[in-house]
Amino acid sequence: MSRLAVCGWFGFRLLIASVIVAILSSAADARLPHRVSNTGNKTSTSREAYTPPAASIVIDGGSGAVLQASNPNVRCHPASLTKVMTLYLLFDRLEAGELHLHDLLKVSEDASEQAPSKLDLKPGQTITVEDAIKGIVTKSANDAAVVVAESLGQSEENFARLMTQQARTLGMTNTTYVNASGLPDDGQVTTAKDQALLGRAIQERFPRYYKYFSTEAFVYRGETMRNHNHLLGAVEGVDGIKTGYTHTSGFNLMTSVHRDGRHIIAVILGGKSSSERDVHMRKLIAAYTKLATFQGAAPIQHQSLVVGERKNNSSDPIQALIVKTVIAEAQQQAPMSPLLSGATPIRSSDLSKASDQIAARWPLPTEVFAPVALILERNPSALTTPKVSERMENRPRN
Repeated sequence: MSRLAVCGWFGFRLLIASVIVAILSSAADARLPHRVSNTGNKTSTSREAYTPPAASIVIDGGSGAVLQASNPNVRCHPASLTKVMTLYLLFDRLEAGELHLHDLLKVSEDASEQAPSKLDLKPGQTITVEDAIKGIVTKSANDAAVVVAESLGQSEENFARLMTQQARTLGMTNTTYVNASGLPDDGQVTTAKDQALLGRAIQERFPRYYKYFSTEAFVYRGETMRNHNHLLGAVEGVDGIKTGYTHTSGFNLMTSVHRDGRHIIAVILGGKSSSERDVHMRKLIAAYTKLATFQGAAPIQHQSLVVGERKNNSSDPIQALIVKTVIAEAQQQAPMSPLLSGATPIRSSDLSKASDQIAARWPLPTEVFAPVALILERNPSALTTPKVSERMENRPRN
């Protein structure tokens, strides 16, 4: 073969290789998220460009007073915070004696086909009520949530209607549920204020079963599943309750804190990342827990079971412990903050119309928090949370 032919052959192979590389590069670039720049050209989306609708609120768990609020009435997607309402309805059936922790729930094909996170349940299998609760709390298992929905509501669609009905009963007037898991759906919306109402209500209504939200790890069929809430066990006083994420919702977190005889519920919606969300929640806890009303001795946590007695059913492994000592002297030494004396409690009605755009995200970790008095001045319309009633009459049943 002549030198010219050899050169031509290698040149042809080089040309083919270049074409292949160009095709692969274009395909890879097509899979990357893009945004349109000011010039109209597409550029790769950076983390900074990811800005889901954001909101936050902190309320006093005792009085219901609003301690902090940023876009509290703006509609956002709840993601897996949805499962708090799913468990609310399940706890209601447990407390009514219509269901028991050891009862078996059957897994349908639809439940088994749910997207992750999941327990990988198979059609025809069964799961105990207690394992379903733990799987939802720790793994945020979508298949377990649908199993619960179908068992209590005959179908997930019907159960979602019961969820929305219960939301209205609690005063969550800006919340609509269309599924039990929180998987993406444009029709599934809520607000930070509504989620705070729910976070307070589920503790007040079901203190025995609320303790499941403090589960840090759950072993199911030999696999250990860690709670997605990284503040649990890491931040003093945090006792639950739920995380959530979809791309549309951003990183959500509902947190309950009992510390030094004070109690707050805090909600963050629309974090850019789990780390940003968690850092911001730590800031909220540090800034506002000390401003909540003093309620006496803090509830006994699962880590230190001391000076207490069980209620009538001593065989119940999750029966709430009753603290027998409340130090009146400490109450006298901790008067209510002057700022809180004029605080306006949360109210379940007369919500302002959700804005179409977010004026500002909740403060970044490096920013200074606004004083409580200023926040209340900006939001004077917030009123009282209705006390959670005893078991509803005429509640829908299977």
